[in-house]
Amino acid sequence: MDAFGVTNPVDDDGRRAARVFDALGAAYEKAFAHSEAHRRSLDWLLGRLAPGSRVLDVGSGTGRPTAATLVGAGHDVLGVDVSPVMVELAARQVPGARFQCADVRELPLDEGSFDAVCVYFSLLQMDRAEQTELIGRLARALVPGGSLVLATVPLDVAGVDAVFMGQPVRVTSFGGAAFTEVVRGTGLTVLAEEDTLFAPDHPEAVPEPQLFLYCAR
Repeated sequence: MDAFGVTNPVDDDGRRAARVFDALGAAYEKAFAHSEAHRRSLDWLLGRLAPGSRVLDVGSGTGRPTAATLVGAGHDVLGVDVSPVMVELAARQVPGARFQCADVRELPLDEGSFDAVCVYFSLLQMDRAEQTELIGRLARALVPGGSLVLATVPLDVAGVDAVFMGQPVRVTSFGGAAFTEVVRGTGLTVLAEEDTLFAPDHPEAVPEPQLFLYCAR
Protein backbone atom coordinates (compact mmCIF):
# COMPACT_ATOMS: atom_id res chain seq x y z
CA MET A 1 0.00 0.00 0.00
CA ASP A 2 1.51 3.33 -1.08
CA ALA A 3 0.90 6.99 -0.20
CA PHE A 4 -2.65 6.74 -1.56
CA GLY A 5 -3.39 3.45 0.21
CA VAL A 6 -3.52 1.67 -3.16
CA THR A 7 -5.31 -1.67 -3.23
CA ASN A 8 -6.65 -3.68 -6.18
CA PRO A 9 -8.45 -2.22 -9.20
CA VAL A 10 -12.23 -2.54 -9.46
CA ASP A 11 -14.77 -1.33 -11.98
CA ASP A 12 -16.14 2.19 -11.51
CA ASP A 13 -18.88 4.16 -13.26
CA GLY A 14 -16.78 7.29 -13.84
CA ARG A 15 -18.82 9.47 -11.47
CA ARG A 16 -16.73 8.69 -8.41
CA ALA A 17 -14.74 11.93 -8.57
CA ALA A 18 -17.86 14.06 -8.10
CA ARG A 19 -19.05 11.88 -5.20
CA VAL A 20 -15.66 12.00 -3.50
CA PHE A 21 -15.30 15.76 -3.62
CA ASP A 22 -18.95 16.34 -2.76
CA ALA A 23 -18.23 14.34 0.39
CA LEU A 24 -14.99 16.14 1.21
CA GLY A 25 -16.23 19.68 0.64
CA ALA A 26 -14.46 22.27 2.78
CA ALA A 27 -12.34 19.57 4.45
CA TYR A 28 -10.27 19.38 1.26
CA GLU A 29 -9.40 23.07 1.47
CA LYS A 30 -8.38 22.75 5.11
CA ALA A 31 -6.23 19.70 4.41
CA PHE A 32 -4.21 21.43 1.69
CA ALA A 33 -4.25 25.04 2.93
CA HIS A 34 -0.67 24.90 4.22
CA SER A 35 0.92 23.77 0.93
CA GLU A 36 3.92 26.02 0.40
CA ALA A 37 4.63 24.48 -3.01
CA HIS A 38 1.13 25.46 -4.17
CA ARG A 39 1.68 29.02 -2.96
CA ARG A 40 5.07 29.20 -4.70
CA SER A 41 3.51 28.09 -7.97
CA LEU A 42 0.85 30.79 -7.71
CA ASP A 43 3.53 33.40 -7.01
CA TRP A 44 5.39 32.24 -10.13
CA LEU A 45 2.23 32.49 -12.18
CA LEU A 46 1.34 35.95 -10.88
CA GLY A 47 4.81 37.14 -11.85
CA ARG A 48 4.14 36.18 -15.48
CA LEU A 49 0.62 37.55 -15.93
CA ALA A 50 -0.33 40.94 -17.35
CA PRO A 51 -3.12 42.81 -15.55
CA GLY A 52 -6.58 41.39 -16.24
CA SER A 53 -5.36 38.07 -17.63
CA ARG A 54 -7.81 35.29 -18.44
CA VAL A 55 -7.13 32.20 -16.34
CA LEU A 56 -8.73 28.75 -16.39
CA ASP A 57 -8.63 26.85 -13.08
CA VAL A 58 -9.22 23.15 -13.82
CA GLY A 59 -10.58 21.30 -10.79
CA SER A 60 -11.16 24.56 -8.96
CA GLY A 61 -12.41 22.96 -5.73
CA THR A 62 -13.49 25.45 -3.08
CA GLY A 63 -11.90 28.35 -4.96
CA ARG A 64 -9.15 28.77 -2.38
CA PRO A 65 -6.31 29.40 -2.66
CA THR A 66 -6.04 29.38 -6.47
CA ALA A 67 -9.03 31.35 -7.76
CA ALA A 68 -9.05 33.64 -4.71
CA THR A 69 -5.38 34.52 -5.19
CA LEU A 70 -5.78 35.18 -8.91
CA VAL A 71 -8.95 37.25 -8.51
CA GLY A 72 -7.32 39.19 -5.72
CA ALA A 73 -4.56 40.13 -8.15
CA GLY A 74 -7.12 41.45 -10.65
CA HIS A 75 -7.38 38.53 -13.07
CA ASP A 76 -10.44 37.10 -14.85
CA VAL A 77 -10.86 33.53 -13.56
CA LEU A 78 -13.05 30.69 -14.77
CA GLY A 79 -13.09 27.72 -12.42
CA VAL A 80 -14.35 24.33 -13.58
CA ASP A 81 -15.11 21.43 -11.25
CA VAL A 82 -17.10 18.22 -11.55
CA SER A 83 -18.39 18.49 -7.96
CA PRO A 84 -21.55 20.58 -7.44
CA VAL A 85 -20.72 20.97 -3.75
CA MET A 86 -17.28 22.37 -4.57
CA VAL A 87 -18.70 24.74 -7.17
CA GLU A 88 -21.27 26.06 -4.67
CA LEU A 89 -18.56 26.59 -2.05
CA ALA A 90 -16.27 28.31 -4.53
CA ALA A 91 -18.98 30.65 -5.82
CA ARG A 92 -19.74 31.68 -2.25
CA GLN A 93 -16.11 32.08 -1.19
CA VAL A 94 -14.75 33.74 -4.34
CA PRO A 95 -17.61 35.82 -5.80
CA GLY A 96 -15.20 37.65 -8.09
CA ALA A 97 -14.58 34.51 -10.18
CA ARG A 98 -16.90 32.50 -12.41
CA PHE A 99 -17.40 28.81 -11.66
CA GLN A 100 -18.93 26.10 -13.80
CA CYS A 101 -19.94 22.59 -12.76
CA ALA A 102 -18.70 20.47 -15.65
CA ASP A 103 -16.39 17.64 -16.63
CA VAL A 104 -13.44 19.44 -18.18
CA ARG A 105 -13.04 16.58 -20.67
CA GLU A 106 -16.32 17.73 -22.23
CA LEU A 107 -15.74 21.48 -21.91
CA PRO A 108 -15.32 23.35 -25.23
CA LEU A 109 -11.92 25.06 -25.26
CA ASP A 110 -11.16 27.54 -28.02
CA GLU A 111 -7.56 27.82 -29.13
CA GLY A 112 -5.74 30.75 -27.58
CA SER A 113 -8.60 31.65 -25.25
CA PHE A 114 -6.65 31.83 -21.96
CA ASP A 115 -3.48 33.54 -20.81
CA ALA A 116 -2.90 30.90 -18.16
CA VAL A 117 -4.22 27.53 -17.01
CA CYS A 118 -3.94 25.93 -13.55
CA VAL A 119 -4.33 22.18 -13.04
CA TYR A 120 -3.83 21.20 -9.40
CA PHE A 121 -4.21 17.43 -8.85
CA SER A 122 -7.32 17.22 -11.04
CA LEU A 123 -6.09 14.60 -13.52
CA LEU A 124 -5.70 11.68 -11.15
CA GLN A 125 -9.11 10.12 -11.73
CA MET A 126 -8.73 10.13 -15.52
CA ASP A 127 -6.99 7.36 -17.43
CA ARG A 128 -3.64 8.05 -19.07
CA ALA A 129 -5.05 8.60 -22.54
CA GLU A 130 -7.57 11.11 -21.16
CA GLN A 131 -4.85 12.93 -19.20
CA THR A 132 -2.63 13.18 -22.26
CA GLU A 133 -5.45 14.37 -24.50
CA LEU A 134 -6.63 16.96 -21.97
CA ILE A 135 -3.15 18.40 -21.40
CA GLY A 136 -2.86 18.83 -25.16
CA ARG A 137 -6.22 20.62 -25.32
CA LEU A 138 -5.25 22.87 -22.41
CA ALA A 139 -1.95 23.70 -24.09
CA ARG A 140 -3.77 24.72 -27.27
CA ALA A 141 -6.20 26.81 -25.22
CA LEU A 142 -3.29 29.04 -24.18
CA VAL A 143 -2.25 32.12 -26.08
CA PRO A 144 1.30 31.93 -27.49
CA GLY A 145 3.61 32.54 -24.55
CA GLY A 146 0.83 31.63 -22.11
CA SER A 147 1.58 29.87 -18.82
CA LEU A 148 0.39 26.57 -17.40
CA VAL A 149 0.94 25.16 -13.91
CA LEU A 150 0.40 21.42 -13.50
CA ALA A 151 0.53 19.54 -10.22
CA THR A 152 0.16 15.80 -9.85
CA VAL A 153 1.12 12.87 -7.65
CA PRO A 154 3.91 11.18 -9.62
CA LEU A 155 3.13 7.50 -9.11
CA ASP A 156 3.34 4.83 -11.78
CA VAL A 157 -0.19 3.48 -11.27
CA ALA A 158 -3.11 2.86 -13.63
CA GLY A 159 -6.74 2.29 -12.68
CA VAL A 160 -6.20 1.19 -9.09
CA ASP A 161 -8.40 1.65 -6.05
CA ALA A 162 -7.11 4.02 -3.40
CA VAL A 163 -8.23 5.72 -0.21
CA PHE A 164 -7.93 9.50 -0.10
CA MET A 165 -8.86 11.30 3.11
CA GLY A 166 -11.15 8.39 3.95
CA GLN A 167 -12.86 8.37 0.54
CA PRO A 168 -12.51 5.61 -2.08
CA VAL A 169 -11.00 6.87 -5.34
CA ARG A 170 -9.67 5.32 -8.52
CA VAL A 171 -6.17 6.57 -9.24
CA THR A 172 -4.20 6.73 -12.47
CA SER A 173 -0.96 8.62 -12.80
CA PHE A 174 2.47 8.63 -14.40
CA GLY A 175 5.88 8.46 -12.79
CA GLY A 176 7.55 11.86 -12.60
CA ALA A 177 9.82 11.58 -15.65
CA ALA A 178 7.06 10.03 -17.76
CA PHE A 179 4.61 12.77 -16.81
CA THR A 180 7.10 15.46 -17.73
CA GLU A 181 7.60 13.82 -21.12
CA VAL A 182 3.83 13.71 -21.66
CA VAL A 183 3.66 17.45 -21.00
CA ARG A 184 6.57 18.19 -23.33
CA GLY A 185 4.93 16.03 -25.97
CA THR A 186 2.03 18.48 -26.16
CA GLY A 187 4.41 21.22 -27.27
CA LEU A 188 4.67 22.91 -23.89
CA THR A 189 8.05 24.01 -22.58
CA VAL A 190 8.74 22.90 -19.00
CA LEU A 191 10.51 25.90 -17.50
CA ALA A 192 10.88 24.53 -13.99
CA GLU A 193 9.73 21.67 -11.80
CA GLU A 194 9.50 21.00 -8.09
CA ASP A 195 9.29 17.65 -6.32
CA THR A 196 8.03 17.68 -2.77
CA LEU A 197 6.49 15.46 -0.10
CA PHE A 198 3.30 16.86 1.38
CA ALA A 199 1.22 15.71 4.35
CA PRO A 200 -2.41 16.88 4.14
CA ASP A 201 -3.89 18.15 7.39
CA HIS A 202 -6.44 15.38 7.82
CA PRO A 203 -6.53 12.42 10.24
CA GLU A 204 -7.05 9.91 7.42
CA ALA A 205 -4.52 11.39 4.99
CA VAL A 206 -0.96 10.17 4.53
CA PRO A 207 2.10 11.98 3.12
CA GLU A 208 2.16 12.00 -0.68
CA PRO A 209 4.80 12.84 -3.27
CA GLN A 210 3.88 15.84 -5.40
CA LEU A 211 5.26 17.18 -8.67
CA PHE A 212 4.70 20.77 -9.81
CA LEU A 213 5.53 21.68 -13.41
CA TYR A 214 5.83 25.31 -14.51
CA CYS A 215 5.19 25.46 -18.25
CA ALA A 216 4.81 27.87 -21.17
CA ARG A 217 3.32 27.51 -24.62
